[in-house]
Formats: sequence, structure tokens, C-alpha cells
Amino acid sequence: MKIQEEIAIVWFKRDLRLHDNEAVFNAVNSGKKVLLVYIFEDSLLKDEHYSERHWHFIKESIADLNATLSKYGTRVLAVNSEVIPFFSYIKSLTNTTQVFSHQETGLLKTYHRDKAFKRFCNNNDIVWKENIHNGVFRGRENRELWIEDWESFMNSEQFAPSFASNTFVSSEEITTIAKDLKEVNLETKNEGFFQKGGRVEGLKYLHSFLNQRYLYYTKHISKPTEARESCSRLSPYIAWGNLSVREVYQAARKIRPVAENKRAIDAFISRLRWQAHFIQKFEMECIMEKESINKGFRKLKKEVTERYIEAWKKGQTGIPFVDACMRCLISTGYLNFRMRAMLVSFFIHNLWQPWQEASKYLSKLFLDFEPGIHFPQLQMQAGETGINTIRIYNPIKNGLEHDPDALFISKWVPEVKHLPVAFKHQPFKMTALEQKLYNFNLGKEYPKPIVNIDTSRKKASKTIWEMRKDPEVIQDNYRILKKHVVK
Repeated sequence: MKIQEEIAIVWFKRDLRLHDNEAVFNAVNSGKKVLLVYIFEDSLLKDEHYSERHWHFIKESIADLNATLSKYGTRVLAVNSEVIPFFSYIKSLTNTTQVFSHQETGLLKTYHRDKAFKRFCNNNDIVWKENIHNGVFRGRENRELWIEDWESFMNSEQFAPSFASNTFVSSEEITTIAKDLKEVNLETKNEGFFQKGGRVEGLKYLHSFLNQRYLYYTKHISKPTEARESCSRLSPYIAWGNLSVREVYQAARKIRPVAENKRAIDAFISRLRWQAHFIQKFEMECIMEKESINKGFRKLKKEVTERYIEAWKKGQTGIPFVDACMRCLISTGYLNFRMRAMLVSFFIHNLWQPWQEASKYLSKLFLDFEPGIHFPQLQMQAGETGINTIRIYNPIKNGLEHDPDALFISKWVPEVKHLPVAFKHQPFKMTALEQKLYNFNLGKEYPKPIVNIDTSRKKASKTIWEMRKDPEVIQDNYRILKKHVVK
């Protein structure tokens, strides 16, 4: 039986929250009953950028939403379907006239899906309203006045919709609507070291950071062990929309006058703008998902070496600090920014592999996978933008500086934990006599380095710097600067 009453649908994507969600606010104020939906699309479930850890986080976020929504007699309709078949089915059962969502800066796959959905709406008398998401603006030609617009958005009033018992389509009606749909079981396994999804968890991290943990933010930001506590750890809650950047920004600005370490708060706020800067860059030039943003670097060809790639993926490169970072990321979904950059740098420069070969594997591992951060950062670390400083991280130097006692290495590379600190960082420097003394067999218990760090670094640096002199690289630099540099 068709529901005759007009309804408005909120299509959740990367905005899994009720507070400061313009789509929810607009739907609630449309005067229509509201149906909240999340669609687990097969095309994304099978996409090589995603993994089970992402879907678990999303399910936990929806379950968290449902705990709040239960008091209003409703829930999120979470289904397994593609978008257009789902809305076709909903349209046949309900008088759906409006759909609300945010503008998603996602994969090319989701962008093409959204364009197809727009055509579907036009052909089916549905008004689809998309709203600006976290201060990222669609349709920009350059960055003129971008900072002013972003700050204006961040300082504007948060959306705080008010709900009543008759605001939403009821749980009973949802059960009827969903009888021929494949609803998704939101139960998840205990994944141990992974952060749990949901707004309640996100707010816990936000409050603990701004109340105390921020004090050593700048001091520990580059250290793989200390950063786990002193950094905000908010990235997955922002990436999947449990928290809006605006509410995080305003909360940080609010405590800044009374903060014990104002420099740390300022550094944190600057990184919120940094995050938006890169997503805006990707929004304006999404070719970065596939190819170098600087057209001149597309002629750089690297031979794919599978044994290097497999060793890197498994944390078996023979460089303990690199392997510790990879194993930590595999087990927890988190790694501080500098260590991410070093992990990528080692793959691209020391192993001399195309950044595209690292892209999908890393996106599967990062619990906070955000396309607008992921792809521009890969290209920056690869040195293929033409406008950024070339950074080739020395993993030994970074290990000695940021893990001087090799505590991080010992935790994630237990094969070397019984060695003296110097050899934990560089077991390949042990003589045969020292290996015998410490009952350690290099090449058997732990691999020998798969490349020479010094010679591979020199080769990569020489090649990239030479390419920066290429006329096509130089010419495209001007285009990139004109389009993406903040004015």
C-alpha cells in the first residue's frame, strides 16, 4: 500500500550525525515527514578503496544514531542496494518529493553515481537539495577569497534541528516500507584496537582532547607512540561525519582564550583549515585520483616490482621503523601524519614504485580514509605536483629522532625487541659475531633490507629534480599555482 503523505528523505553519506547537519535541518523544516536512509551500495562495498573496517565504523555510527532516534519512534533505514534502484522502489511505495544530502567530495565512482541520481530525480519529479559540506565549495575556478569564505562558514551558526514524535516516518512504517528491501544488520564484531564509530564516541575524543590531551599536541605530533594520545584522534569522526568540522573548530576557538597551551590550539585549528584546503583542491581537480595533477609528471614511468610491494604491504622490508609503521596501521587503522608520509615516501622513492600502486592498499587501511586528503597527499609525497618541496624521508633518521628508545619498533616488530636499541633501528648493521652474540639470524628471523636506503634515495631525488626542469612540468606549474594557491 502506497503512503500518500508527502515525505522528505535524508540520504546519509559522509555526514552520519543529526546535529549541525544541514540536510537533516532542511528536511525537518520542509514540513514533511522525514525518512532517514543509509545505502550500503554494492559498488562501494566491492570497491578496492574500502574495507571491512570502514563498514564497521559506519554501522557503529548508524547504531549510535538509532539510539538517539529511538526516543522519536524512528530509526535509520539501512539497506543494501544501489542508489537508483532503492529510490525507484521508495518512489513506488511513498510520495517522495524531496531528497536532502550533502555534496560529497568522494571517488570518481561516487561522483558519477551522483550525476546519474540527479538525472533520475529530474525524470521523477524529485527535488534533490545538496548542501555545502564542511566549508568545501563546488564550482570554484580558483582560490580567490577562499580563506574568507571558509572562515565565514566555520564561524556561522551551527544547524540545531528540533525533533518531535511526529517529525519522522515511524519505525513501524519503515518496517512496512522495507519488507522487500535487504536491510543491513548493524551488529559488528569487536575489532580490538580500532576506534569505534558514532557521535557519542567522537564527542568523547573531542572533549578529552580539548580538556587535557591537547597540551602536548605540538610536542608529540611527529612521534608515533605519543601522538596516539596527544593528537586529537578526531579524523575518523570527521571523515565519516559523526562530527562537523565547524563544531570542532568552534569548540577549539572557544577554549583558546583560557587554554594553557595556546600554541597547540592554534596549530590544531590551522590543521582544520589545512584539511579543508586539500579537500577543496581535490574537489576542483578530481583527476588526482588516477593521474598526476601536473601533466608533465605523467610521462614518469616506473617499473612495478611485486616483491617490493608485497614486502612493504606486509611490513617485511628489513627497515624496522618502516615495518613497525605498516604493522601498526594494519592493526589499528591509525598512524600519525609524519609516519604516514614516511611510509609513502619509502614506497614511492626508496622502492621507486608508482604512487597509484600504494593508493588503494593504504585507503583500505586508513580508518579515516578521506578521498580529498588521500589523493592530494599521495601526490605531494611523490613530488609529482611540481609546486611543492620534494620530501624524501630517511626512515632511520626519523626512527632515531621520534622513537629514540625503539619502543614503537619493539612493540610492532617483536623480532628485534631483544636487541640493543641501536640494532633495533638498524639490525642490518650487525656483524656475524654480534648476530651470534644476540642469538639473531638476519635474513631468517627478520629480513635483510630489500633496498639500500642511501643509494635509492639519491636516485629518486636526482630523477625528480631533473623532471622539475622539464618544460611541460614548468608550464603546468603556472596553471596549478593559478588554480590552487590560496590568495
